[in-house]
Amino acid sequence: MESPNQTTAQEFIFSAFPYSWGYSVICFVPLLFVYTFIVVGNLVIITVVQLNIHLHTPMYFFISALSFLEIWYTTATIPKMLSCLLGEKSISLNGCLLQMYVFHSTGISEVCLLTAMAFDCYLAICSPLHYPTIMTPKLCVQLTLSCCVCGFFTPLPEIAWISTLPFCCSNHLEHIFCDFLPVLRLACTDTHAIVMIQVVDAVHAVKIMTAVVLIFMSYFGIVAVILRIRSAEGCRKAFSTCVSHLTVFLLFFGSLALMYLRFSATYSLFWDTAIALAFAALSPFFNPIIYSLRNKEIKEAIKKHMGQASLFLVRPGSSRKI
Repeated sequence: MESPNQTTAQEFIFSAFPYSWGYSVICFVPLLFVYTFIVVGNLVIITVVQLNIHLHTPMYFFISALSFLEIWYTTATIPKMLSCLLGEKSISLNGCLLQMYVFHSTGISEVCLLTAMAFDCYLAICSPLHYPTIMTPKLCVQLTLSCCVCGFFTPLPEIAWISTLPFCCSNHLEHIFCDFLPVLRLACTDTHAIVMIQVVDAVHAVKIMTAVVLIFMSYFGIVAVILRIRSAEGCRKAFSTCVSHLTVFLLFFGSLALMYLRFSATYSLFWDTAIALAFAALSPFFNPIIYSLRNKEIKEAIKKHMGQASLFLVRPGSSRKI
């Protein structure tokens, strides 16, 4: 309970950012490049999928939905990181709560969507004859909406509870963005906060492990079917159907496990910052690369539209080859 002489902090100061101008600029430039690449790369994927009718399939529908979530997922944290590097390293309490909500809601939506994509891969390889009748456009939309509903409602109880806590101790947040555990460590209700940190750890672990188990079950069925395919070419085609998703899954859940499956373990501020950057920026950075450079159809569609765009850059009166 708050004592009369305590006042609730109305803003937090990020203490993990460098205070030297030189180091701040050195960090700012690559982070700005990463964020720009993430936004532009995912927008390209969404646009290419929408413009090409032959890409209007469940797999590419889920990829474009994942790209849309990735843009908002990174926008929740990276722009604020960039402003903190070159300006004030503070955030209001309400801004901190909003950042936590958007970051976790889009992140959980991505976890659910990756699980749905694993189910899609499983159906495409294990039940190819029934796949068109099962994975209909309506079901794709329903699965995507269900993922978003799950993602945007799951963090609400935690955010609502944190908003009621008094933050009357230090307002220096030892992190590069607002997250549950660093914020909870600043709460005044010591014993209650420690118990709730353990509860939050357990809730995160259940969410992550449930998704991991479902995805591994899907891939166990996929591998079992692939091993029964006699031709090497058939095996290669079957595995290439889901290799991009599997790579994204390993990247995303690897950084997710380092971030949230630590329970009571503590890392130094340097490693906390490095893991947070890998989770919030580097993992999303590789997604457009994986889904474009490793995907023949998307690469061909991008080249086609780049070729069409180049025609508009030809000077009037110049000769054109038809």
